[in-house]
Amino acid sequence: MKSKIIILFALFISNIAAAQSKVGTVNSDYLMGLMPEGKIVVERTKAYAEKLDSLFSIKVVEYQKTLEEFKNIDDSTSKELKTLKFSELQKLENEVNQSKQNGNQLMRLKENELMRPLYTKLAEAIAAVAKEHNYTQILTVQGNEFAYIDPNFDITGLVMLKMNLQEPEPVSEK
Repeated sequence: MKSKIIILFALFISNIAAAQSKVGTVNSDYLMGLMPEGKIVVERTKAYAEKLDSLFSIKVVEYQKTLEEFKNIDDSTSKELKTLKFSELQKLENEVNQSKQNGNQLMRLKENELMRPLYTKLAEAIAAVAKEHNYTQILTVQGNEFAYIDPNFDITGLVMLKMNLQEPEPVSEK
């Protein structure tokens, strides 16, 4: 009877041990920086930003011109004309601020649109490595506060291999 209990207890313990999860970490920002497609995204984002900046600059120039006109109004100008110019100046200032906010939103949307395929590719590589090495969870190093991470569970190198990414040469300081 004791042997049956010991065998059942051993089976129970082995099931518990087998059911434990294996957690790994990955430095996804580092991997994104190594991806050759990332450079293309940066170039396209920069070109889009320059286009938005040129449109924004036109509004700013118009605002500055109106501001100078307002500053140069002499004392003999009627109060109604001064009020009209001031209203025009406020309207242009609001348009400049709105244009800046719209530009920031458009930049975020464009960057997300361009980065989405890279994130998908990275996520697929991470999932493949996790399955190959029996990880149940993979945490990103960025944004998580860890007191300790065992480097044996960092799969960044394995994902680099899966994606055919090369470690950059260290830059020597002179």
